[in-house]
Amino acid sequence: MKTFRQFAAALLCACTAAFATGAATAPTAAGKPPKVLHALLSTGETGLDPAVASDLASLSLLENLFDPMLRYDYLARPVRLQANTLVTMPTVDAAGTTWTFRLKPGMHFAPDPAFGGARREVTAQDYVYSLQRLYDPALKSPWLFLFEGKLLGDAAWRERFSYATAIPGLRALDRYTLQMRLNTPDPSLLFYLALPATGVVAREAAERYGSQLGNHPIGSGPFMMGTWKHSDRITLLANPDYHATLGGKRLPLVDRVDVKIMEEYQSRVLGYLNGEFDYIEQVPESMRDLVLDPASSAPVLKSELARRGMVLEPFPVLQTYYMWMNMEDPVIGGYSPAKVALRRAIALGYNSDEDVALLKKGLALPAQSPLPPNVLGYDPAYRSPIAYDPALARKLLDRHGYRKGADGYRTLPDGRPLTLRMHSEPSMVGRLRDELWRKNLTALGLRVHFITDKKTEIIKASRLGKVMMFETNWVADFPDGDNFYQLLYGPNAGRANYARFNLPAYNERYEKARQLADGPERQALYRELAQLIHAYNPWVLLTHPISADIRQPWLKNYKRHPVEFTNWRYLDIDLPARERAAKMTP
Repeated sequence: MKTFRQFAAALLCACTAAFATGAATAPTAAGKPPKVLHALLSTGETGLDPAVASDLASLSLLENLFDPMLRYDYLARPVRLQANTLVTMPTVDAAGTTWTFRLKPGMHFAPDPAFGGARREVTAQDYVYSLQRLYDPALKSPWLFLFEGKLLGDAAWRERFSYATAIPGLRALDRYTLQMRLNTPDPSLLFYLALPATGVVAREAAERYGSQLGNHPIGSGPFMMGTWKHSDRITLLANPDYHATLGGKRLPLVDRVDVKIMEEYQSRVLGYLNGEFDYIEQVPESMRDLVLDPASSAPVLKSELARRGMVLEPFPVLQTYYMWMNMEDPVIGGYSPAKVALRRAIALGYNSDEDVALLKKGLALPAQSPLPPNVLGYDPAYRSPIAYDPALARKLLDRHGYRKGADGYRTLPDGRPLTLRMHSEPSMVGRLRDELWRKNLTALGLRVHFITDKKTEIIKASRLGKVMMFETNWVADFPDGDNFYQLLYGPNAGRANYARFNLPAYNERYEKARQLADGPERQALYRELAQLIHAYNPWVLLTHPISADIRQPWLKNYKRHPVEFTNWRYLDIDLPARERAAKMTP
């Protein structure tokens, strides 16, 4: 295996964009075939710049290409952070505001022409530069909120940004020592430093590729980029210099990861059943009849698949589905009683039981607040005051002047036509969800027009405020309630706050809560934040999914992590078992 890795690294250095198509089956110099993990992503990536990317596919790839200072312990439950590129966990002073981080010597970036043929060691100054990039106004980083206003002296970067400007809040004390000084303690700081957004970037690469850095991801992570056909196929090669281990074995355990973008739900499941993928996570609800026993009330794998050695592992993901409404849209947005009434009626018209039973096939929990179970701050006793009640929704619309016309559809209070425009994805599940929303809204006398597009394009338009309504989901970046409530924080409009909700009462409580560790005081503020969401309805809260994950019998070390997007660096392949299964597959 080591020989193959050295060969892959040399090939990447000689020709950074190429890796022979036939390498999946070509034997290594030692005569052994390489271990190749076959994985899929459900949507196309937008770009692989840690400071810029925020979609799930891009983050999944970045997690494997770039190295943050901290990562999660793969096996620990409840989740626990551990040192990654650090010698040990960081230390903090008694005030909780000065943090010191000591890097491991001898870590290197992947080979690239940007380094002039030299091996480029990772240093503390590289982390300073990487965090500076979040403030660069040219990048418009959606992750700036993590540090903005928190680092001592960062107003200098916000007022007039320059990489040449040093601040006391972020300094390299020496080649391997980084210091961060905060204005006030931040209980979530260490979570931020385990995100792909804080992975280390080399300044030489950023300056060489400029705005195209996202097409030239040069990191120090467990894998390096091999071939890349955008939004189609990606090959990741094991980094022969990677520093981390698991159980005494050098990571990653496979030589290569072949990633296929599979947006169509049926293609994902059929591809898995044909042995094209080593595992599939979150089997789409519309496809579950292909893999789950329909006669069982609990999720149970079909007997013929169990006989083939496949394993089903239901997993409660830290994820919330919601339908957001643009608070700046002239039809549906605003804070007046009439606009609030329209959004509340839409929320009252959502049939949660039908969604969970028919579309989610029982593998979901109705969302009571933005927080899924197992996130710090989650209150199992909290219940939303907004429940399915179409009769009440119709009365509310009548009372605020949304009258029905001769065609049975309602008008705006001033008599103009009222048409809701909801974006959706062009997939089978997207169409099924369109029909559920059409049914629910038509029952209220609300006309809705659906606009289909790829999710990546919808997100881009959403950040510009050009989308009225869209159903999406948020997967926890870190297991804390702050990561969900920030989605409606006013200053995050145009970033993760797609609803562009900007309510002073909400902003004030969120700012207080983000200064507090998990406990009764923060819990009380979270309850007030949830009540404000239900009062103004920028969101319709939908569900928290329970993922149906299935793996092939030859896949070793598989364990779904609640926070990290992928587990590729920990997985291993039993090649003889794969060969035996291939002969048995009908």
